[in-house]
Amino acid sequence: MAFRKLLTGWVVAGTACVLSVAHAASLSEPAGANANAKPQVAANAPATHSSSASQSNLAGGPLGSANVPRIALDDAYLPVVRADMNEQVIRVPVDAAGDVTLETTVYRPDGHGPFPMVIFNHGKIPGDPRLQARSDPLSFAREFVRRGYVVVAPNRQGFADSGGSYQQDGCDVASNGLGQAADVAATIAYMSKQSYVDASQIIVAGTSHGGLATMAYGTEAANGVRALINFSGGLRQDACTGWQNNLTQAFGDYGAKAHVASLWLYGDNDSVWSPDLVTKMFAAYRDAQTDENRPAAMAKLVDFGAYKNDAHRLVGDRDGVKIWWPTVEAFLANRGLPTAVQYRVATPAAPHGTGYAAIDSVGAVPFVDQAGRDGYRNFLKQYPSRAFAVSDSGAWSWAEGGDNPMAVAISNCEKHSSDPCRLYAVNNSVVWNNGGTQTAQNGDSGDDAHATADNDNTDGSGHALASR
Repeated sequence: MAFRKLLTGWVVAGTACVLSVAHAASLSEPAGANANAKPQVAANAPATHSSSASQSNLAGGPLGSANVPRIALDDAYLPVVRADMNEQVIRVPVDAAGDVTLETTVYRPDGHGPFPMVIFNHGKIPGDPRLQARSDPLSFAREFVRRGYVVVAPNRQGFADSGGSYQQDGCDVASNGLGQAADVAATIAYMSKQSYVDASQIIVAGTSHGGLATMAYGTEAANGVRALINFSGGLRQDACTGWQNNLTQAFGDYGAKAHVASLWLYGDNDSVWSPDLVTKMFAAYRDAQTDENRPAAMAKLVDFGAYKNDAHRLVGDRDGVKIWWPTVEAFLANRGLPTAVQYRVATPAAPHGTGYAAIDSVGAVPFVDQAGRDGYRNFLKQYPSRAFAVSDSGAWSWAEGGDNPMAVAISNCEKHSSDPCRLYAVNNSVVWNNGGTQTAQNGDSGDDAHATADNDNTDGSGHALASR
């Protein structure tokens, strides 16, 4: 595939694209519900069933007008897939020689398949892409594995532990996207040959820079690719004069050659793209499809409203699934792709509250010093899903968002402690067990006027976190 347009002689330093990353939660909104979210979901027509022979036999009998509810099968009857979704990290060759390979994570149901496949394309955090963590889209993958899909998440060249190098292509956004799409094409070509993959049912999705790569790939997609999903896609290059126009034109170039239906999901409070820019990008893509010799590829833009403190983080959050999945489900069903749940996949479950203390009782948190108490006050201002962990030696950490903030809080806490760390609070409950029935004295509300908010940090993969 001719995805690559080579540029020579110039490079612009300091260009950057932003991955779907959760920065510290906003303090301007209350922790908890996302009252501003307004997903626009296409409604599916209710299924109708009829059998004229059986209905005629019952029409005059006592069951003729009976209102019998449809039997709902509990998912307990479904086969179970391990919580890690059979995760496997493989190397995908970029070319026939195999000199350059892509670090790629594969999730799949049990069994031999063949299963439909979805490719997930990651974004780019500022800085050296080699320092970026391996793409690990757990929340996204879980929804598709539950529905019988293989999920493949390649790290493109120059990212994480993949070979090759990241090519910026100066300020030419269109060329940059096509270069990224070449790695998507290599991944699909390789995975389509695997016996457990149904190469006739493929979805390509991506977030941020990966959304740009997804739409660029749509210009020369393989025959089995049936749908494209763009989560907040684009490439921000602040060092380039007129980068917004460059980005808009890139989407116009892709739209002129598009032949696969696409769904675009963007939010109102995206930290990277303004609503006005999103409207221009989509219009450029749609309006470029003017070739009378071929039908236009269906494209739909959905504004899902505000999400927490940053809509750009939506697809990396387990909390975001309930926002994006209904729209994605309707889109895939319209494309004739499977959406029914076929497997059970365990999700991280929060422990039950213990009644040790009230959630806002800062003084009840054991072992921590003043910095730890300030950290706990900051934790109370975060959005659920959130978790706070402590160790006997006084180390602490909180995490918010992502797929499993409980595991992140414990792991980050233990980086600063020689003792094991345990969860103290999860979401709105204290889950601490002090080894007996003792309860703490409630006191020192989390609304202390001296609470600090400068512990905020991110780990580059969608978790807001702080620790000591």
